[in-house]
Amino acid sequence: MKHVFVLLAVSLLVACGRGATPLPDAAPAAIEAPAGGERRIEADVAFLADDLLEGRAAGTRGYDVAALYVANRYRALGLQPGGDAGSYFQAVPLVEGRRQREGAGFVVRREGGELVFAFQDDFLPGINFNAGTHAVTAPLVFVGQAVHAPELDHDDFAGVDVRGKIAVYFSGAPSTFPNTQRAFHASGRQKMEALVARGAVGAVTLGNPVDEAKYPWARGARNWEMPGMRLVDETGAPIDAYPQIRATASLGVHAARRLFEGAPMDAEEVFARREAGTLESFDLPGQATLSGATSLVRLESRNVVGLLPGSDPALAAEHVVFTAHLDHVGIGAEVDGDGIYNGAFDNALGTAVMLEAAHQLLAGPAPRRSLLFVAVTAEERGLLGAEYFVTRPTVQGPLVANINMDMPVLLTDVTDVVPIGIEHSSLETDVQVAAAGLGIVLTPDPKPEEVVFVRSDQYAFVRQGIPAVYLDAGIKARSPEIDALALYEDFLTGHYHQPSDQASLPVHYPSATRLARLNAAIGRRVGDADARPRWKEGDFFGRTFGGQAP
Repeated sequence: MKHVFVLLAVSLLVACGRGATPLPDAAPAAIEAPAGGERRIEADVAFLADDLLEGRAAGTRGYDVAALYVANRYRALGLQPGGDAGSYFQAVPLVEGRRQREGAGFVVRREGGELVFAFQDDFLPGINFNAGTHAVTAPLVFVGQAVHAPELDHDDFAGVDVRGKIAVYFSGAPSTFPNTQRAFHASGRQKMEALVARGAVGAVTLGNPVDEAKYPWARGARNWEMPGMRLVDETGAPIDAYPQIRATASLGVHAARRLFEGAPMDAEEVFARREAGTLESFDLPGQATLSGATSLVRLESRNVVGLLPGSDPALAAEHVVFTAHLDHVGIGAEVDGDGIYNGAFDNALGTAVMLEAAHQLLAGPAPRRSLLFVAVTAEERGLLGAEYFVTRPTVQGPLVANINMDMPVLLTDVTDVVPIGIEHSSLETDVQVAAAGLGIVLTPDPKPEEVVFVRSDQYAFVRQGIPAVYLDAGIKARSPEIDALALYEDFLTGHYHQPSDQASLPVHYPSATRLARLNAAIGRRVGDADARPRWKEGDFFGRTFGGQAP
């Protein structure tokens, strides 16, 4: 009952434009202007990242409370319901899988003995969404990064036969690729489709020294009990579960070194070639047995959809879609006695920025096109909520653009924004003009190797041919004495997907408010334009997904 009172109290405070914590006595005007946006964003983050919500994992009560909160924020703002049957919600059917320790194994048999890899310490079995138990015994073949890119004359499968084998490969794509193709070919879906097409029966992904320096194997592996998810179709079957791949696993760097013993190339040379983009494929000695068990449960989560109808009868049927994922990873392994992964930056802050952008847009005349604000579920499980919405939209009429907000790490006052993906479409001009009007500098992606364009919800829209942009936090501090990029990197290594990503971190709310205003300005430009956004001529994503001629 105490929690219910907390929820009601915070909701009332937010609806009035005040934060979740008591404020000092002040005249209403001092609260609403100019700091009203900062207060609203801070209040949303304080609630969404509270321990009460237990990390907002999709399919949990904590997430459902967050969804109800956002729906009532939409109602208070004046957004119309845009979900199923006149509600603010879109039901998203899912299957949840949890790996089991019992029955999990990875053994390689070679002349002279066996290599036995230890669960959690060395490897983790993948979650099998097609069967409760699985096992496969087959030869191993190393296939670089499992990338087939004919447009770049690159084929990791050249010279090896994958059929009937377990493919071993690194994540990512060659460092020599242009950023766009690197992002596309780094997608796990592309790799799995390539393996299925070539007849592989298993897949093992390898850690590498560069990534493990930032994200140690032990830190990730201790959360092996966290679930995975897939969408399910109308028959209840999992979508994109690739039943042809009968077993999967991931292997840490220390274990990968053992796997390459006796191979045509030792591990250190393979690691070096990965960094140089010059990997070669070859068969690995021996046969491997991969086995595991998965508990499978059907469940449902919800996207939260608010609508601002367009003002132009000729254009109101077209929709500009704002997105921010509402979920985080939930409860996991304790770190310093804390097992709640609150997700304050990832993505309570992004959701709060989207809500503030809606507030800004509702303060003026409605744009000609309709605007949708969608807090999506299960991003952390593979962009599932966004994919479900974009393939089964709750509104009639086309979705013409996506503006996504995800994990803006704003730890200091910044003067810029990093716009991810603007080079692909006419949205570039919209972002440039809107940013110039607000005095915001646009900075190129400082870490293209992270391929974030395919790692957040905008990519679900891109895959359906819809131009999209993702505005990431800036990296240029207003103070010359502060290195904002170093602060961002410190967050990634110390707080990303950790219990310490919580509202007690020093969120710079004025910068978050500027980001919200920029998102709103972009949405208004796109909403009022005569023509809908379009892919640039010859753009890779336009050709691949947007229907452009090759």
